[in-house]
Amino acid sequence: MAFTQQQIKNLNVQFKGIPPEEIISWAVKNAERPVVTTNFRPYEVAILNAVSEVKDNIPVIWCDTGYNTPNTYKHAEELIDRLKLHIDLYVPKQTSAHRDVIMGIPQIDDPKHREFTEQVKLEPFRRAMEAHKPDVWFTNLRKGQTALRDSLDILSLSKDGVLKVSPFYYWSDTQLDAYLDERDLPNEHKYFDPTKVLENRECGLHT
Repeated sequence: MAFTQQQIKNLNVQFKGIPPEEIISWAVKNAERPVVTTNFRPYEVAILNAVSEVKDNIPVIWCDTGYNTPNTYKHAEELIDRLKLHIDLYVPKQTSAHRDVIMGIPQIDDPKHREFTEQVKLEPFRRAMEAHKPDVWFTNLRKGQTALRDSLDILSLSKDGVLKVSPFYYWSDTQLDAYLDERDLPNEHKYFDPTKVLENRECGLHT
């Protein structure tokens, strides 16, 4: 499906305050090749649960950098089993052990950090999107996370023209905590993203 920027703007006005499940249902009805992306960071369980309740066989793309914490891997396995997620795993072409010998995890002001981010996150992500060629991309982007994300909305277009759907865009941590408590869903806070380091820094997927 293809929408103009004006149509997206109008839909965003309409969808503000609407339950996430209704937004997801609308997107699923208008999608031919929907996907969900996840890294199992804090509150990712919300989008995974909400999408799986609407449609249980949507591919879930997990680009694993290879540097997740043990807690995050355990959390991922729990959610995959509990929500019956259809995971499509993408990993870097080089192992983290090999990369650690060559460059380690460069600091964000190190010129090598750009190449590190390309290897562990951007290249696997491009490979995943090229394989799935989605027309709808469910994410858990939220307002207040970064300056870039503040400029988006519930619906936005990726640089490749894919419709990004972020049904929890206007939700606060408090609202999400209540959502998880009501459904007895686990969360994960011991998460580390070596490409971002700082919580309010973009890694490049959503630019």
